[in-house]
Amino acid sequence: MDQSGEPNATRGTVLIAGCGDLGTEAGLRFAAAGHRVIGWRRSPGKLPAEIEGAAVDLTGELPQIPADTRIVVLATAADGRTEDAYRSAYLTATGNVLDALDRDGVDAQVLLVSSTAVFGGDDGGWVDESTPLAPGTATARILASTEELLRSRRPHATILRLSGIYGPGRTRLIDQLTAGTAVVPQDVQWTNRIHRDDAAAAIVHLTTRLSEPGPVYVGVDNEPVDQGEVLEFLAAQLGLPTPPVGPSSSSRSGGKRLSNSLLRATGFAFTYPTFREGYLAVINGDGIRHP
Repeated sequence: MDQSGEPNATRGTVLIAGCGDLGTEAGLRFAAAGHRVIGWRRSPGKLPAEIEGAAVDLTGELPQIPADTRIVVLATAADGRTEDAYRSAYLTATGNVLDALDRDGVDAQVLLVSSTAVFGGDDGGWVDESTPLAPGTATARILASTEELLRSRRPHATILRLSGIYGPGRTRLIDQLTAGTAVVPQDVQWTNRIHRDDAAAAIVHLTTRLSEPGPVYVGVDNEPVDQGEVLEFLAAQLGLPTPPVGPSSSSRSGGKRLSNSLLRATGFAFTYPTFREGYLAVINGDGIRHP
């Protein structure tokens, strides 16, 4: 290992395909660790100076990938909740990037940012990496197909399944509370989340701190929590009344509880181990590196 603790002294280039909010935060962390970082996105002018932006449509013809690329992060996001949007952003884009890696003869470590939606399950039970996939929606099935495509073509790739990303610019629950539209579910509704910064840190950790990362990790914080408890906490912090109790607006029943034990076993430490620390940072404006 070098002085940074990385297994490989030669850092090389990091390519982030789909360099949006999460990819940008990860890119800043890669750059701070001494990597050259390239970010592919449709509007590269929004990227900070630490990331070399390139205007790329991941569903079209892709640029040459630098020969010294050591890490490729697939961090795409769909433009909407439709099947077409998901198929384009995930399945088509992933296939295109893999084709470009083959075309250019680049043998990089690949990490795909996926979603815990591929698990299905809404009975309140515990879920981890060993839980069989059971995607319950068309968009979740596309995510599962994207994972399968990656695994078939890059068997040693890593998949990071994230759930409930929140943080700067991701304030849906706070917005509902301030708008007076939040409702505490009358029945227990388990939820799982991870702060954007911890999600980005996990991407960097898995690709630079482990000599042989595993095939899949669940990326959530330390505490699955009832949605009502989160809303009550936020209301108290914001000085707002506790929302009324009513039927859940979610189509799910009891939700699921996700375990991050495998991720923590790699030595990863959360900056925001629960929703409390994370939302307090959002409310106080702490740790926000860029808009």
